[in-house]
Amino acid sequence: MTLSIPISPNAVLAQVAQALPPHCRQDVIIIGSLAAGYHFFSGDGSKSIRTKDIDCMFSPHAKAVASAVQVTEQLLQAKWSQRKGTEWSAPGGPDVPADKLPMVRLQPPTGSEWFIELLGAPDTYRPDVPMKQYHAVKTSAGYFSICSFGFLALAEWEPQSTPFGIRIARPEMMALANMLHHERVGVELMSGTPWKRSNKDLGRVLAMAYLAVERDRKNASNDFDEWAPRMWAALNAKFPGQAQALAHRAGNGIRILLQSPADLDQALAICNIGLLASMEVNQAAFAATGRRVIAEVIEPLEKVAAQ
Repeated sequence: MTLSIPISPNAVLAQVAQALPPHCRQDVIIIGSLAAGYHFFSGDGSKSIRTKDIDCMFSPHAKAVASAVQVTEQLLQAKWSQRKGTEWSAPGGPDVPADKLPMVRLQPPTGSEWFIELLGAPDTYRPDVPMKQYHAVKTSAGYFSICSFGFLALAEWEPQSTPFGIRIARPEMMALANMLHHERVGVELMSGTPWKRSNKDLGRVLAMAYLAVERDRKNASNDFDEWAPRMWAALNAKFPGQAQALAHRAGNGIRILLQSPADLDQALAICNIGLLASMEVNQAAFAATGRRVIAEVIEPLEKVAAQ
């Protein structure tokens, strides 16, 4: 797998915001690497990240499809193009099931390696409903799909504003969503790589925690200390009635990851070519961050849930 070119979180976030219809920007929450990169590195021109997908989640759920249609139409008119060379890259027809339609993945006309992927905020959480839902999007170019992941409702909890008119998810909310999505180290691989998807997502939890601790150390602040209280507040706000059970499950995947040196090494390797591309994080520091996450985030979260 070839490495993507390093990008400036500030520059790319500004470009994405500028490309969106002004009246839709307030409905967008950026998640993933770009959101984390902007949160930790904005204003620092020496820092960059590597990522190919810019995840744009439309919120609330009730407006997601309509907003996705408007954004897709405007970007296509501005000569953005559907990402080529991937499975289901061509739009489908009205009779194609939503889960068989291509996702909206659009590249800017400048020919950048990165692309935006449109997602939808999830509907009300129900334990008996699959966490991954697809919604058809009808455009002038054909039919596409946007996907919703149940635990990404956490990204809607007090997202942070940016000067560009779009919001970014809080790193601790993305961390919690990743932990809940991966209660174990799974076998599913990232497309075109030998890397486990769970290692990527759980590793990013540790990468964001590492960056949060480093920022606190540099600024003499205590933001990392607020991760567990904010997670508990978000669980109660977004998953009423399920918060206690979810809090007790949240740390399972991280604990399993730390018990597997091979998976932990792979998680660090993925982070070091992605979110941590501008840093020099070794295995010892990464593992120490994992232990700190358990002691200062997961165990306090479990404790408050047990009360």
